[in-house]
Amino acid sequence: MAISDLSSQSGLPASSIYYHFGNKLGVLAALLDRTFNELHALLPNPSSFDDRQPLERFEAWFTQACASLDQRPDYLRLLLAISVGPHKDAEIVRTTVRRIRDYAHASWVDALTPIFAANGGPVDEKFIEELAVLGRAMTDGLSLADTFDGLSYSAHAAPFITLIRGLADQRGKQTM
Repeated sequence: MAISDLSSQSGLPASSIYYHFGNKLGVLAALLDRTFNELHALLPNPSSFDDRQPLERFEAWFTQACASLDQRPDYLRLLLAISVGPHKDAEIVRTTVRRIRDYAHASWVDALTPIFAANGGPVDEKFIEELAVLGRAMTDGLSLADTFDGLSYSAHAAPFITLIRGLADQRGKQTM
């Protein structure tokens, strides 16, 4: 899409678009930010469930996060498309995508830490980092499942929760 297309669709002069956004990549980054802020308002924070046992906390967080993503399935599709698209290396795009993905990663770490590293430790921290990357990648992949297979994020919550419970059992962690 060209700035002239944005101008004609929005009714704003092209000069205003350039002034506020710099270029169409600036518009793209602003769209990502706005969509992220809208979704962020829906997404629960893992600490919202601190009154629960670690696995129950994770289950409540992940279940509600999936339900939130079900309300805005376009969000991750847009983020993924931009992340691998032709402008992925533009500084403004890379910075915006990195900030959003870092937030998601931190949420995964926050949700998994009480299960696998309640008392800390370098082995557990490494394991949590690996699981957080896997969880984020799985969530990315679910956006494709939603797009191509019509499967919701929520449809996959229970199997992933079962996987986390199994890993916790295997590692001898609390499974309440």
